[in-house]
Amino acid sequence: MWGSWEGENMQEGPSAVKTGTSTIGITFDGGVVVGADHRATMGHFVANKSVQKLFKIGDNLALTTAGLVGHAQSLARTLAAEVSLFELRRGDSMTVKGAATLTANILSGRPHWVQLLIVGVDSDGGSVYSIDSAGGSIPDVYCATGSGSPYMYGVLEDGFSENMSRKDAVALAARALSASAQRDAASGNGMDLAVITAKDGYVPVQQSEITSVLKK
Repeated sequence: MWGSWEGENMQEGPSAVKTGTSTIGITFDGGVVVGADHRATMGHFVANKSVQKLFKIGDNLALTTAGLVGHAQSLARTLAAEVSLFELRRGDSMTVKGAATLTANILSGRPHWVQLLIVGVDSDGGSVYSIDSAGGSIPDVYCATGSGSPYMYGVLEDGFSENMSRKDAVALAARALSASAQRDAASGNGMDLAVITAKDGYVPVQQSEITSVLKK
């Protein structure tokens, strides 16, 4: 398990397991940066240090997950398949709002123990949508989820500005995830970042760039 968005106890089977995570989405001039940490926890135990919480679900779309592993992985597969089918049928990319609405409809029909970010780029530019476990969908220019989110929001509130450059947005996302790793015991063990633009689509950020940013 990973990622109750508040690090709260969630009942799964006979025992409650305390979980946490850190994921982030930031809009910038021409695109979005999206990322997540690597740590999975079971109570105070670090269960895994290399968990995937960032998923490409389309050339212009990404998903981050916080919550039960099974629910998150199932949703990632379902969304990637639905986005691919949409593109085959329509001959065009799904909009970010469309992907967020699709995700919200899935969750409202059968609630999952997750909190998600749908992040991407379309003709309206970059967008970040926060999706709760019951299907609530809220757009914003940036968003952080998971037990590490209070620490990330401190960095975001101080460093975010409209129409940031790609370089500055990547640096801000890396600093925010690093801050959560320093203060939230349920987050850490590195991070994955990706940049999505209309020109290049979904492009992972190399670990060498992340390391360089954090050294500065």
